[in-house]
Amino acid sequence: MARLYSSACVALIALITLFQTAQAVKFDIAGQTAADALPVCISHYIDSDVDFVVKVRVGPGPHQKVGLEITDDSEHLNQIWKKDGLTEELQRGSFKSHYAGDVVACFTNVLTEGYQPDPRYTRTVDIDFDIGSETIDYQKLAEAEKLKPMEVELRKLEDMVKDIVDNMEHLQAREEKMRNTNESTNARVQWFSTLTMVILVTLGVWQIFYLKRFFRKKRLID
Repeated sequence: MARLYSSACVALIALITLFQTAQAVKFDIAGQTAADALPVCISHYIDSDVDFVVKVRVGPGPHQKVGLEITDDSEHLNQIWKKDGLTEELQRGSFKSHYAGDVVACFTNVLTEGYQPDPRYTRTVDIDFDIGSETIDYQKLAEAEKLKPMEVELRKLEDMVKDIVDNMEHLQAREEKMRNTNESTNARVQWFSTLTMVILVTLGVWQIFYLKRFFRKKRLID
Protein backbone atom coordinates (compact mmCIF):
# COMPACT_ATOMS: atom_id res chain seq x y z
CA MET A 1 0.00 0.00 0.00
CA ALA A 2 2.85 2.36 0.87
CA ARG A 3 4.54 1.61 -2.46
CA LEU A 4 1.28 2.31 -4.32
CA TYR A 5 0.87 5.60 -2.44
CA SER A 6 4.46 6.57 -3.22
CA SER A 7 3.98 5.78 -6.92
CA ALA A 8 0.83 7.87 -6.98
CA CYS A 9 2.71 10.82 -5.48
CA VAL A 10 5.50 10.48 -8.03
CA ALA A 11 2.94 10.39 -10.84
CA LEU A 12 1.19 13.45 -9.46
CA ILE A 13 4.49 15.33 -9.22
CA ALA A 14 5.26 14.44 -12.84
CA LEU A 15 1.80 15.59 -13.93
CA ILE A 16 2.10 18.91 -12.12
CA THR A 17 5.59 19.42 -13.53
CA LEU A 18 4.08 19.29 -17.02
CA PHE A 19 2.01 22.33 -16.15
CA GLN A 20 4.98 24.25 -14.79
CA THR A 21 6.11 27.02 -17.13
CA ALA A 22 9.73 26.84 -18.23
CA GLN A 23 11.47 29.93 -16.87
CA ALA A 24 15.09 29.30 -17.89
CA VAL A 25 16.42 31.17 -20.92
CA LYS A 26 19.75 30.72 -22.68
CA PHE A 27 20.98 32.93 -25.51
CA ASP A 28 24.07 34.50 -27.08
CA ILE A 29 24.74 38.23 -26.94
CA ALA A 30 27.14 39.91 -29.35
CA GLY A 31 29.83 42.29 -28.17
CA GLN A 32 29.35 45.95 -29.10
CA THR A 33 31.21 49.19 -28.56
CA ALA A 34 30.17 51.27 -25.56
CA ALA A 35 28.59 53.91 -27.81
CA ASP A 36 26.50 51.41 -29.76
CA ALA A 37 25.69 48.83 -27.08
CA LEU A 38 22.00 48.00 -27.18
CA PRO A 39 20.41 45.95 -24.39
CA VAL A 40 18.90 42.51 -24.98
CA CYS A 41 15.87 42.18 -22.72
CA ILE A 42 13.58 39.39 -21.58
CA SER A 43 10.58 39.68 -19.30
CA HIS A 44 8.66 37.41 -16.99
CA TYR A 45 5.25 38.04 -15.41
CA ILE A 46 5.22 37.77 -11.61
CA ASP A 47 2.17 38.20 -9.41
CA SER A 48 2.08 40.56 -6.43
CA ASP A 49 3.66 39.63 -3.08
CA VAL A 50 5.51 36.65 -4.55
CA ASP A 51 9.07 35.60 -3.68
CA PHE A 52 11.29 35.06 -6.69
CA VAL A 53 14.94 34.25 -7.31
CA VAL A 54 16.99 35.25 -10.34
CA LYS A 55 20.01 33.10 -11.20
CA VAL A 56 22.36 34.16 -13.97
CA ARG A 57 25.62 32.84 -15.38
CA VAL A 58 27.63 34.09 -18.38
CA GLY A 59 29.93 31.97 -20.52
CA PRO A 60 33.59 32.85 -21.16
CA GLY A 61 34.63 35.45 -23.73
CA PRO A 62 37.70 37.70 -23.97
CA HIS A 63 37.56 41.51 -24.14
CA GLN A 64 33.85 41.64 -23.27
CA LYS A 65 32.00 42.92 -20.22
CA VAL A 66 28.42 41.77 -19.69
CA GLY A 67 26.13 43.82 -17.46
CA LEU A 68 22.65 43.11 -16.14
CA GLU A 69 19.88 45.43 -14.99
CA ILE A 70 16.53 44.14 -13.75
CA THR A 71 13.59 46.53 -13.47
CA ASP A 72 9.84 46.30 -13.10
CA ASP A 73 7.42 47.59 -15.72
CA SER A 74 5.97 50.31 -13.52
CA GLU A 75 5.79 53.92 -14.63
CA HIS A 76 9.08 54.70 -12.89
CA LEU A 77 10.90 51.50 -14.00
CA ASN A 78 12.11 50.74 -10.49
CA GLN A 79 15.51 49.06 -10.43
CA ILE A 80 15.42 45.66 -8.73
CA TRP A 81 18.96 44.39 -9.34
CA LYS A 82 22.07 45.60 -11.16
CA LYS A 83 25.25 43.59 -11.80
CA ASP A 84 28.29 44.53 -13.87
CA GLY A 85 31.04 42.27 -15.13
CA LEU A 86 29.12 38.99 -15.00
CA THR A 87 31.30 35.86 -15.15
CA GLU A 88 31.00 32.08 -15.26
CA GLU A 89 30.35 32.16 -11.51
CA LEU A 90 26.65 31.78 -10.73
CA GLN A 91 25.05 35.00 -9.48
CA ARG A 92 21.90 34.69 -7.41
CA GLY A 93 19.49 37.35 -6.19
CA SER A 94 16.38 36.93 -4.03
CA PHE A 95 13.52 39.42 -4.23
CA LYS A 96 9.84 39.93 -3.48
CA SER A 97 7.40 41.47 -5.93
CA HIS A 98 5.37 44.42 -4.66
CA TYR A 99 2.71 44.30 -7.34
CA ALA A 100 1.65 42.18 -10.30
CA GLY A 101 3.50 42.88 -13.54
CA ASP A 102 6.43 42.03 -15.77
CA VAL A 103 9.96 41.89 -14.41
CA VAL A 104 12.36 42.91 -17.19
CA ALA A 105 15.99 41.71 -17.32
CA CYS A 106 18.23 43.62 -19.76
CA PHE A 107 21.77 42.54 -20.70
CA THR A 108 24.52 44.53 -22.42
CA ASN A 109 27.82 43.20 -23.77
CA VAL A 110 30.41 45.97 -24.11
CA LEU A 111 33.74 45.39 -25.82
CA THR A 112 36.98 46.56 -24.28
CA GLU A 113 38.09 49.92 -25.66
CA GLY A 114 39.99 49.47 -28.92
CA TYR A 115 38.08 46.36 -30.03
CA GLN A 116 35.42 46.36 -32.74
CA PRO A 117 32.36 44.11 -33.15
CA ASP A 118 33.23 40.74 -34.63
CA PRO A 119 31.36 37.40 -34.86
CA ARG A 120 34.04 35.96 -32.57
CA TYR A 121 33.03 38.28 -29.76
CA THR A 122 29.90 36.77 -28.25
CA ARG A 123 29.04 35.43 -24.82
CA THR A 124 26.38 32.97 -23.75
CA VAL A 125 23.91 34.14 -21.12
CA ASP A 126 21.99 31.67 -18.96
CA ILE A 127 19.23 33.18 -16.79
CA ASP A 128 16.68 31.36 -14.67
CA PHE A 129 13.66 32.63 -12.73
CA ASP A 130 12.52 30.64 -9.69
CA ILE A 131 9.08 31.78 -8.57
CA GLY A 132 6.91 30.96 -5.58
CA SER A 133 7.44 27.41 -4.32
CA GLU A 134 10.52 27.02 -6.54
CA THR A 135 12.40 29.37 -4.19
CA ILE A 136 11.85 27.16 -1.13
CA ASP A 137 14.77 25.08 0.15
CA TYR A 138 12.90 21.92 1.15
CA GLN A 139 16.00 20.29 2.59
CA LYS A 140 16.36 23.07 5.17
CA LEU A 141 12.60 22.98 5.74
CA ALA A 142 12.72 19.24 6.42
CA GLU A 143 15.56 19.69 8.90
CA ALA A 144 13.84 22.58 10.67
CA GLU A 145 10.45 20.89 10.95
CA LYS A 146 11.79 17.32 11.20
CA LEU A 147 9.74 16.16 8.23
CA LYS A 148 9.86 12.67 6.78
CA PRO A 149 10.64 12.25 3.06
CA MET A 150 7.00 11.58 2.21
CA GLU A 151 5.92 14.65 4.19
CA VAL A 152 8.43 16.74 2.26
CA GLU A 153 7.01 15.48 -1.03
CA LEU A 154 3.49 16.27 0.14
CA ARG A 155 4.61 19.78 1.12
CA LYS A 156 6.10 20.22 -2.35
CA LEU A 157 2.84 19.04 -3.90
CA GLU A 158 0.84 21.44 -1.75
CA ASP A 159 3.02 24.41 -2.74
CA MET A 160 3.07 23.44 -6.41
CA VAL A 161 -0.71 23.07 -6.51
CA LYS A 162 -1.06 26.48 -4.86
CA ASP A 163 1.19 28.01 -7.54
CA ILE A 164 -0.87 26.38 -10.29
CA VAL A 165 -4.14 27.60 -8.75
CA ASP A 166 -2.71 31.13 -8.51
CA ASN A 167 -1.61 30.97 -12.15
CA MET A 168 -5.02 29.71 -13.24
CA GLU A 169 -6.74 32.52 -11.32
CA HIS A 170 -4.43 35.03 -13.01
CA LEU A 171 -5.19 33.57 -16.45
CA GLN A 172 -8.90 33.61 -15.69
CA ALA A 173 -8.70 37.27 -14.64
CA ARG A 174 -6.81 38.13 -17.83
CA GLU A 175 -9.33 36.20 -19.94
CA GLU A 176 -12.18 38.09 -18.29
CA LYS A 177 -10.42 41.41 -18.87
CA MET A 178 -9.79 40.57 -22.52
CA ARG A 179 -13.39 39.41 -22.95
CA ASN A 180 -14.67 42.68 -21.49
CA THR A 181 -12.37 44.61 -23.82
CA ASN A 182 -13.59 42.55 -26.76
CA GLU A 183 -17.23 43.11 -25.86
CA SER A 184 -16.60 46.84 -25.45
CA THR A 185 -14.86 46.96 -28.83
CA ASN A 186 -17.72 45.04 -30.48
CA ALA A 187 -20.25 47.46 -28.96
CA ARG A 188 -18.31 50.43 -30.31
CA VAL A 189 -18.01 48.86 -33.75
CA GLN A 190 -21.73 48.12 -33.78
CA TRP A 191 -22.54 51.68 -32.71
CA PHE A 192 -20.20 53.07 -35.39
CA SER A 193 -21.77 50.81 -38.04
CA THR A 194 -25.26 51.96 -37.06
CA LEU A 195 -24.17 55.60 -37.16
CA THR A 196 -22.58 55.07 -40.57
CA MET A 197 -25.79 53.51 -41.93
CA VAL A 198 -27.88 56.40 -40.58
CA ILE A 199 -25.53 58.93 -42.18
CA LEU A 200 -25.57 57.08 -45.51
CA VAL A 201 -29.38 56.82 -45.54
CA THR A 202 -29.70 60.50 -44.62
CA LEU A 203 -27.30 61.50 -47.38
CA GLY A 204 -29.18 59.29 -49.85
CA VAL A 205 -32.56 60.87 -48.99
CA TRP A 206 -31.06 64.37 -49.15
CA GLN A 207 -29.49 63.60 -52.53
CA ILE A 208 -32.84 62.38 -53.90
CA PHE A 209 -34.63 65.58 -52.83
CA TYR A 210 -31.78 67.73 -54.09
CA LEU A 211 -31.77 66.07 -57.52
CA LYS A 212 -35.55 66.27 -57.69
CA ARG A 213 -35.45 70.03 -57.05
CA PHE A 214 -32.61 70.43 -59.55
CA PHE A 215 -34.49 68.60 -62.31
CA ARG A 216 -37.64 70.61 -61.62
CA LYS A 217 -35.73 73.86 -61.94
CA LYS A 218 -34.34 72.66 -65.25
CA ARG A 219 -37.88 71.61 -66.17
CA LEU A 220 -36.72 68.09 -66.88
CA ILE A 221 -39.51 66.64 -64.70
CA ASP A 222 -42.90 67.87 -63.53
